[in-house]
Amino acid sequence: MSTLGNRKEQDRYETAVARYFGAWNAGGEEALAAAVAAAWADDGGYTDPLADVRGHEEIAALITATRKQFPGLAFHLVTAVDGHHDTARFGWELVDEAGGAAPVAGFDVITLDTQGRIRSVYGFLDRVPAPEA
Repeated sequence: MSTLGNRKEQDRYETAVARYFGAWNAGGEEALAAAVAAAWADDGGYTDPLADVRGHEEIAALITATRKQFPGLAFHLVTAVDGHHDTARFGWELVDEAGGAAPVAGFDVITLDTQGRIRSVYGFLDRVPAPEA
């Protein structure tokens, strides 16, 4: 059962997800460092099929590498945020801001600490571009 009936908990999940996207879409090193610190607990982690990192520096490095791989694209929420206890899930797309195409999509499951910061992210990739030959 989701917490859609519990507005306070739902706000907590939505705030955490907004901070998460804020980190992924941050511009510049200082803004990224501040956004990662706001979104993740100090020992927070991120795991998906291509990465497994822990701590603010490693998370920021992963985001930087991803942004270099996909210049001009931004992460967008494409589903409602659903959660219970300290866990939430949501779908996203990586969207070309100029043309609107979304070459990458997936969904993530996050767990939160008592401060509403991310303890862990478990990412699942539903759509990825084919590797270049």
